[in-house]
Amino acid sequence: MLNGANILITGGTGSFGKQFVRTILKNYKPNKIIIYSRDELKQYEMAQKYNDPCMRYFIGDVRDLPRLLKAMNGITHVVHAAALKHVPIAEYNPMECIKTNIYGAQNVIDAALTCGVKKVIALSTDKASSPINLYGATKLASDKLFVAANNIRGESDIRFSVVRYGNVLCSRGSVIPYFKKLVAEGATELPITAPDMTRFWITLQEGVDFVLTNFERMHGGEIFVPKIPSMSMHDMATAVFPQVKQNIVGLRPGEKMHEAMFADGDSHLTLEFDDHFVIQPSIQFSHKVDFTKNGLGEVGKPVPLGFDYNSRDNTIWLSAQQLLEKIKSTEFEEK
Repeated sequence: MLNGANILITGGTGSFGKQFVRTILKNYKPNKIIIYSRDELKQYEMAQKYNDPCMRYFIGDVRDLPRLLKAMNGITHVVHAAALKHVPIAEYNPMECIKTNIYGAQNVIDAALTCGVKKVIALSTDKASSPINLYGATKLASDKLFVAANNIRGESDIRFSVVRYGNVLCSRGSVIPYFKKLVAEGATELPITAPDMTRFWITLQEGVDFVLTNFERMHGGEIFVPKIPSMSMHDMATAVFPQVKQNIVGLRPGEKMHEAMFADGDSHLTLEFDDHFVIQPSIQFSHKVDFTKNGLGEVGKPVPLGFDYNSRDNTIWLSAQQLLEKIKSTEFEEK
């Protein structure tokens, strides 16, 4: 699928970008992979490890459309992973989050349309479903932009889709590495927001594999949602740090007790497949698309009206042993 492809990853020095590049180099023979991001130190460090002849490193910000246009020249596939993602920081710096997550998303769309890209997948989050924080609201706006972009493509055959999933195990800045750092520094207790709080969990590799598969599935306009397990914050901390006391600190600004991949208000648009859901566009496209059958020939069916997919009522749950195995496999992959 990606043999001979020219691929650009925005925010490519992040946890997802590194795992995506590792997977692509292992399984495909792309013509070019461009890492597009702002931080020269992270690019320098990444280039020491990922220095295949096909690799290119572009300093640039998704807020900068002229730079995106230069970087995207000749590109066939784009993964848009750049975002400001920290919920409390977004609450205190709202306009900066808007500039990157919304204006940046539109710049990626405009550059892709101008440069003749074939397929674009934007990464989203469960926080974009019925958002109560600014980060989630900006990602919902971004999702809407990428879906609607399929209606302004003109005669081009470019396709835009979105992948939405939950917390990524052991990604940079996530809770498990943070807790490990606290314990290593001698902490005798861990700050738990609320013991009954639940989250969806996915590994980096699972997230990468889902994106790659959806490049083949996509018609353009879908929001792809994987079926992934839930776990409470209390059970997560107990599994990883069984001897460490937990201190309940309460919800941070903009946090929910439970997350949802989609709410009941989207149920009339949602199709269920064997291992994922698809949220169909709420708008009519100028071209007719049958979303019940994807590019791999998989067939989906409508979910019941009023159905919502949330981390509290999920039917799939992580056991302590399964969590530890996922963490171990993630750490092994990164070595």
